[in-house]
Amino acid sequence: MGGYELVRSDDAAGAAPGPDLESGAGAANSKAAPPSPAARPPRLVSLDVFRGITVLLMIIVDDAGGFIPALNHSPWDGVTIADFVMPFFLFIVGVSLTLAYKRVPDKLEATKKAVLRALKLFCLGLFLQGGFFHGVHSLTFGVDLAKIRLMGILQRIAIAYLLAAICEIWLKRDDDVDSGLDLLRRYRYQLFVGLVLSFTYTVLLYGIYVPDWEYQISGPGSREKLFSVKCGVRGDTGPPCNAVGMVDRTILGIDHLYRRPVYARTKECSINYPENGPLPPDAPSWCQAPFDPEGLLSSVMAIVTCLIGLQFGHIIIHFEKHWGRITNWLIPSFSMLAVAFLMDFVGMRMNKPLYTISYTLATAGAAGLLFAGIYTLVDVYGFRKPTIAMEWMGKHALMIYVLVACNILPMFIRGFYWRDPNNSLLKFIGVGA
Repeated sequence: MGGYELVRSDDAAGAAPGPDLESGAGAANSKAAPPSPAARPPRLVSLDVFRGITVLLMIIVDDAGGFIPALNHSPWDGVTIADFVMPFFLFIVGVSLTLAYKRVPDKLEATKKAVLRALKLFCLGLFLQGGFFHGVHSLTFGVDLAKIRLMGILQRIAIAYLLAAICEIWLKRDDDVDSGLDLLRRYRYQLFVGLVLSFTYTVLLYGIYVPDWEYQISGPGSREKLFSVKCGVRGDTGPPCNAVGMVDRTILGIDHLYRRPVYARTKECSINYPENGPLPPDAPSWCQAPFDPEGLLSSVMAIVTCLIGLQFGHIIIHFEKHWGRITNWLIPSFSMLAVAFLMDFVGMRMNKPLYTISYTLATAGAAGLLFAGIYTLVDVYGFRKPTIAMEWMGKHALMIYVLVACNILPMFIRGFYWRDPNNSLLKFIGVGA
């Protein structure tokens, strides 16, 4: 969730001086003399506010989702408020990339920097979410490399960022843009990549044969308990026999997956559904199996979300008038929502763990509407004071994510206690209690 730190609008390697298009200095004037520093228009504040709202939503979900089901992730099919956080971050990373790479005189150098940034973010994700830290309740740390979690939130953002950055650096033409159709022509190769990824994901999700499989967990007395899961199907999108999980188990290895799957809160696996709880007496064998919600195959559609954000960012670059921008945001946003609900209605359910196409379109459409609304209020009508806190959070999204969402700050505070580790400041403020 630290895409902002990677894609500031001055990041493009060796970018030549020129007009700042972020705040309405239209593409038609792109050959004019660059404005003086004093006359340079302000940055697009709605980017920071959108990111800040998403950070706040993430914090609320993490803190309140455990006892308010509507704020927790959906156990499987369907979406809740929490399920919009990840795609909103991916969407705004894509929007920001268009501003970072609006002028790229040295494509190889820009690509090198993008690879290095993505690698840094991926490694940070491994460190924070690979199992090195043992939670707020533990003062120990360390991870067995044979069981380190390989994928995670920051790793997914790093992958999506890198692929979207490469597309923005290399796959855009020089066609003039006077309308929405011209925009599609100019960036047709990026759209083609998105369509290929979506088609590939669909073919794999519904076409891969998922055989029976087994897994082990530690039982009482540290004994390993073996479970067998019966599948032998194609096209199943339920928790035990979907292709997304099978791809991760095959390529990453089951020991490197997330060990607290969201489907543990389904009716089949929890007597406290939709919250976590003891297993029912007749619970199926797959309820305790590892499953990574940020796995490999599902990350394919996460890249598509980032590519959709790219197209929304292109509208900022090429359309000078506020109404032109807003119109060209609203039309695709409503269209994606309509298609998403239609797909969900015919059986291609919205599902975050699988990152289905209907989920991709629904969350991207919602992100587009929210961004258009924030842009209208903040950048068009100038409602800045009510959003100052969100703007600050948006500018420091990665720091907040690391310190708060990854529990680094609570664990640091808990490290200072009075005589007993339980007598820390966290106990008195009710964090991690």
